[in-house]
Amino acid sequence: MANIIRIVLSIIIPPIGVFFKVGFGMHFWVNILLTMLGYIPGLVHAIWVLASKD
Repeated sequence: MANIIRIVLSIIIPPIGVFFKVGFGMHFWVNILLTMLGYIPGLVHAIWVLASKD
């Protein structure tokens, strides 16, 4: 259930979903930058981070 919430939040605002997965780590700041450059790069990165097995 938590993964579904993260995915929905990532679709709405990509950095929020990444934050709930990794906190204020490097991936969060990279996602902020990518989202500022364009919604699609931020979304792709967010889905990649959520799909990765850490």
